[in-house]
Amino acid sequence: MEIILEGKPSPKQKELFASRAKYTAYGGARGGGKSWALRRKIILMCIHYPNLKCLLVRRSYGELRYNHILPMLGELKGAAAYSEQNKLLSFPNGSSVKLGYLSDDGDTLQYQGLEFDVIAVDEATQITEYQFNILKACLRGNNKNPKRMYLTCNPGGVGHAWVKRLFIDRIYRDGERAEDYRFIQATVFDNTALLENDPEYVSQLQSLPDGLRSAWLYGSWDVFSGQFFTELSDGAHVVKNFVLPELRTVTGGLDYGFDSTALVLLCADVYGRLTVFREFIQKDLTLSAAARRIAAVCADERVEYIAASPDLWNRRQDSGVSGFETMMRTEGMPPLVRADDRRVAGWRTLRELLTTDLYISDKCPELIGCMTSLTYDKNRAEDCADTPHDITHLPEALRYAAMSRVTPPDIPQTYIQSRLRRAYGGVPVSKY
Repeated sequence: MEIILEGKPSPKQKELFASRAKYTAYGGARGGGKSWALRRKIILMCIHYPNLKCLLVRRSYGELRYNHILPMLGELKGAAAYSEQNKLLSFPNGSSVKLGYLSDDGDTLQYQGLEFDVIAVDEATQITEYQFNILKACLRGNNKNPKRMYLTCNPGGVGHAWVKRLFIDRIYRDGERAEDYRFIQATVFDNTALLENDPEYVSQLQSLPDGLRSAWLYGSWDVFSGQFFTELSDGAHVVKNFVLPELRTVTGGLDYGFDSTALVLLCADVYGRLTVFREFIQKDLTLSAAARRIAAVCADERVEYIAASPDLWNRRQDSGVSGFETMMRTEGMPPLVRADDRRVAGWRTLRELLTTDLYISDKCPELIGCMTSLTYDKNRAEDCADTPHDITHLPEALRYAAMSRVTPPDIPQTYIQSRLRRAYGGVPVSKY
């Protein structure tokens, strides 16, 4: 059967069609023609590759039906058979598209153990990194068909942090390869069909509040509606090539959990400025293993103390020993102190410090990404949301450190005199 597909792709949509990266993300703003491009890419691949197994998912079945199922049936005009019961679109050459949804982590279980050649995720920032990783594990099969994942995305949402990390900031962890990831930026200005059919749409986006306008019209990943720390700016707070000053007080903040151990180290200089200069985060560490890793990270840093969550002082029912005791048995472990864990007061302190004396080294990209991705709690004013949980650990550790009231180092009189002698001797004196 001959299949005639109507519509002409934009130059950016053609880039998506031509992408051979293992993971390709497309979009970044409203009106970029994301859903049409994703849907058309899947159809074209099913026509081109026999026996191709595809999965197309969106957050809810209602969105899936409205944005993809009905449009695909209209575009194909009977060239592919659709089973409503199985949510499966079947092509004459044996290729198929499974249409699914991911409203929460529980829905992800239905895909465990399944195999797909191509997976398409529409509005990827609406799913969690856990869900994304489960889908990645389904990208396999004992055949020669391509194994790829295509995603569309807008700034904001529960998945903002992991999408930004992988595709915008290009920060990769163990097992992730930079060459596997490609991002194609597309805005409403790239969608000529929409501009011709609805010329008022740009005006609607231009009339939005600053955060929404930056994200939805221009595709900014740094500012979006609901962002908790709008004060944090790369230009104002991120320090490149930071060097620890000779006189300093080094402290830390620790958020421990078996799901994730997060540590930040801060340096206070003689002016009272705080700079986060080191970060550490790792999953699945026991208390003793976490303590060994922390001791290694802190070696030679002269760490005065680490402010940790008070629950580390609770005695464990199985052993009667607290997490604090277990960690402090490790050689080289810096002293732990109970953190002031008040959430709202802590976030207020951080917010105030960001307007005055808090900076972050560019060697702490995970913390920067997490801080800029935090959103407001919907039910509690002045608190941030605790989901997705993956992005809260490092900010929590920083909150503990900030609430510990770091004291700047004292300036010895001998140090001042030596600096004066150097100055009068013609040797330039840098800041403390």
